[in-house]
Amino acid sequence: MSAHHGTDEDRDKDITVVHLMRHGEVHNPEGVLYGRRAGYSLSELGRRMADRVAEHLEKRDITYVVASPLERAQETATPIAVSHSVDLATDERLIEAANVFEGKTFGVGDGALRKPENWKHLTNPFKPSWGEPYVEQVVRMMGALDAARDAARGHEAVCVSHQLPIWIVRSFVERRRLWHDPRKRQCTLASLTSFTYQGDKIVSVGYTEPARDLVPAHLLVGAKPVKGQSKAFGA
Repeated sequence: MSAHHGTDEDRDKDITVVHLMRHGEVHNPEGVLYGRRAGYSLSELGRRMADRVAEHLEKRDITYVVASPLERAQETATPIAVSHSVDLATDERLIEAANVFEGKTFGVGDGALRKPENWKHLTNPFKPSWGEPYVEQVVRMMGALDAARDAARGHEAVCVSHQLPIWIVRSFVERRRLWHDPRKRQCTLASLTSFTYQGDKIVSVGYTEPARDLVPAHLLVGAKPVKGQSKAFGA
């Protein structure tokens, strides 16, 4: 695809694809909700996932690669930027959602939910009361998507972010309610949620899992809990 320059009518014909990618698996042996905390890097498996997606996108017309400032997102984006010979940009708006349980283990029987002082954070799942409001996530993520569209107009961009913000902005674009069952988010590790723009307008949303065979079975959408295994603690 080639970019059009000139009249507004020409610009409206531009087709731009912005791939919103979730980072790969993170090394997290303590099983904490790491959220925005520094120091959480990709595991060896996570690096393989990042390489796999870079291979998947190798022949695509990618001219812009940007990531959340967190290590796991930067590390996931790097192979893609390298393979397309572009500099890796950083956008703070792609960061993980804020969460009051950050740094804690999160569970009913053995984690933060056991403590009555934490229960006040669970009063309103529609906002949600335990973290960054969904509407604020939509605003910043749409800003990041639109900036990537402008940077890659007529071509393709990759933005590496985190599960919850990706799912929330997709839900907004597809006109679903923002509150949801976290177990049903279609946003597995190293997945691509792809927004196709015609001019400035999103005309379609796609979803692919190039590294699906590398994702542990208990982390796939709809997987039943396995004793001794838990969902990813950051997103």
